[in-house]
Amino acid sequence: MSAAAEADLELGIKVNMDATRQVFDTLRRVNPGVRVIFTSTTAVYGPPPSPGYPLTEANAPSPGSSYGAQKLISETLLNDYSRRGLLDGRIVRLPTASGIFREPLNGQRSILPVSKELSVWICSPRTVVKNLIHARDIETEEYEGGSRVVNLPGITVSIHEMLEALKATGGQEALDLVEEKIDAPTERIVKSWPAKYDTSRAAQLGFADDGPLERTLKEYIEDYGSQTT
Repeated sequence: MSAAAEADLELGIKVNMDATRQVFDTLRRVNPGVRVIFTSTTAVYGPPPSPGYPLTEANAPSPGSSYGAQKLISETLLNDYSRRGLLDGRIVRLPTASGIFREPLNGQRSILPVSKELSVWICSPRTVVKNLIHARDIETEEYEGGSRVVNLPGITVSIHEMLEALKATGGQEALDLVEEKIDAPTERIVKSWPAKYDTSRAAQLGFADDGPLERTLKEYIEDYGSQTT
């Protein structure tokens, strides 16, 4: 998603902005005031003020990629439509999605395009799904201050820690399916993403915290184990 939007600006605009606006506009005409869950991204932020600084929704976004900029524009549109009562938006910024676990645990090769020293903000698929359902059920009045944006909970881990957890769970066979192939443009984008967040607002709204990395892998195998080889 991020790399594709950076490589092809026009495609990114069509998918992340134009198509999203068409969905919003269709919904506000056909079903005014309907509740809309919009999955955004922490890529709307640029580098933190200092290493390890925990960002909140109050920190001004400054995207370091076209993907982050396009998502931020769609956030702004949904916030305005919600302010006007045209839609009832819930904007949730998802932690990073990674194929480091998914493909190897399904017997497929996965390309690692960034260095193992990088840290990222991730969350288990099960927790993400749980929180998306919860976002649907939050009463409109609970969104104080007008903004519908929430940074979803996650955990900060290094790529090295993710690989060690993959080996502990899937063995050397799974680890061998990860091919380290640094891609400079992708690494530059990922480096621009903060790796730590203060998710107090999410906690106040009742969103679930994520668990340790080991639990994420255990849950993945429980949920998708029949698909693994």
